[in-house]
Amino acid sequence: MPPSRLDGLYRSLLLTKFFCKGWSKPENLERLFAFRKIISNRAACSKLVPQDYPIEITKEEVTSDCKIVEGRFKTPLEIYLPGLVPDVVQNAHFQVLLPLKWNDERFKPICIHLAGTGDHYFWKRRNLIAKPLLKEANLGAIILENPFYGARKPKDQRASSLHNVSDIFVMGGCLVLESLVLLNWCERNGYGPLGITGLSMGGHMASLAATNWPKPLVLVPCLSWSTASSVFTEGVMSHSINWDVLETQYFSDGNYREHLSKMVTVVDDAFVAGQSFIKNFNQSVEELKQDICQTDDLINERPSPDVNLTVIRDTTPEREQKRIHINRRNVLNLSEPLLNKLLSDVKCELNQAEIDELNLKIQLALKNYKEENKTDSDKLILEVKAEEPAEALPSKSLGAKIIEFISWSNSANASSNEVASAPAPTSTSTEVAPLEKRKPIDTTKTRWWEREALQFMRGMMDECTHLKNFSVPYDTSLIIAVCAKDDAYIPRDSCSSLEDIWPGAEVRYLDAGHVSAYVLHQKLFRSCIVEAFERARKKLIPEEDQIQEVSTGATTNLETNK
Repeated sequence: MPPSRLDGLYRSLLLTKFFCKGWSKPENLERLFAFRKIISNRAACSKLVPQDYPIEITKEEVTSDCKIVEGRFKTPLEIYLPGLVPDVVQNAHFQVLLPLKWNDERFKPICIHLAGTGDHYFWKRRNLIAKPLLKEANLGAIILENPFYGARKPKDQRASSLHNVSDIFVMGGCLVLESLVLLNWCERNGYGPLGITGLSMGGHMASLAATNWPKPLVLVPCLSWSTASSVFTEGVMSHSINWDVLETQYFSDGNYREHLSKMVTVVDDAFVAGQSFIKNFNQSVEELKQDICQTDDLINERPSPDVNLTVIRDTTPEREQKRIHINRRNVLNLSEPLLNKLLSDVKCELNQAEIDELNLKIQLALKNYKEENKTDSDKLILEVKAEEPAEALPSKSLGAKIIEFISWSNSANASSNEVASAPAPTSTSTEVAPLEKRKPIDTTKTRWWEREALQFMRGMMDECTHLKNFSVPYDTSLIIAVCAKDDAYIPRDSCSSLEDIWPGAEVRYLDAGHVSAYVLHQKLFRSCIVEAFERARKKLIPEEDQIQEVSTGATTNLETNK
């Protein structure tokens, strides 16, 4: 189905531009790329955050329907990449919503909710998803303030528009490590099973965080996919990026093009090629069969009614050999023994005297040729009728053609004055023939410098956000992903599927676009979260205990009725 028009319309109404300050410093990107190799490995990443990482509880409040706890801690990313996290971003803020009473002391589920693009502070997630889940399924929630959002937003940042491309990677690194801090805190306080979810950008950040938890973890990413590269290079978000700044910065500093571009890899190039192969496989097989049949007819001299083989047969090696005529005239006036050697089919070697004779005769022939043609240098080599098009003129010198080709290759705006023109094909040789008409270069994002910057963006995003570059979650049976079929924000056609990357994960599709799914299907997102936690419940509490619990409850009810 085509991408949702509502998604495109909604994005066009937002006037903010992303990455208005460029890529960031090359040395910062290099540090992030190197740290990605550590944070993408579960064994290595889990050691970065100690289980007793310090957290400060700043507020505790009991309301009529829940208990609210607020706290903060320093993001671990600042410890490992000092200087990359702005001061205002370094303190992570979170809010916890707990039920007043747990239904089962062995089952105290808590889910971390990560923010989507533009989701500042706690109120939106608290009212749209956390409180309804608390009411419907007695499910606790932790709402984490996103880096660069809300209380963690830099003062000079406008709304959600990140200044640098590197900010999205700093944000992801912060959220991965901060999620580990909160999961460890939940375990210390006896909560479980644990889970993590998010919508849009929050869904992808939740996926990245889940890959590094070394235990079973419920994961419900909503309206996200396997990589962020398609979001910023193909989706409607790509129109909100300041490409002029990125292109200028990319080519003005050789570090981006010569060093950093070699540190990133586009993950799904082979995937796209495979898609194209499968799509065109049947047609390719049919064409191959036709080629085989035509070749067979040619070899066996069976003419096909659909193919004219006359020209092909006339140019077979046997017939071509018959047409070869060797000019045996002694135009260089060589000696008889030397001439016989040169015309002989037998391999032979020339002695020094014969070599000197041959070189001398060639020099004399060239000298005579130059003297004969000296007076005719201003004449046309070939007469062409005036009404023939200018493209057919063969009278340009070889040097002129080479210069013209070089100027055309290097610049689409090369002037016709830069190329030596040939005389016009008329009776007077003073007129100049016009150059052939050149095709204008397409300016719709296909210029080579735009393509190169776009490819660098795609490589960066794949390097730091593609799920193939991260560990597979500990238990993929606890994953339920929800995607929109007509999502114009997150194109999926050119990306690997979640089912292939995470075998055992379940992916559900909505007949909606990105915006319409967010507005109309909040209840579905909540039901998927509840279902995933029920799966975790069955694994956490043995089936025998659940049956015993049910029977005990039934006995209690009978005694009460008596």
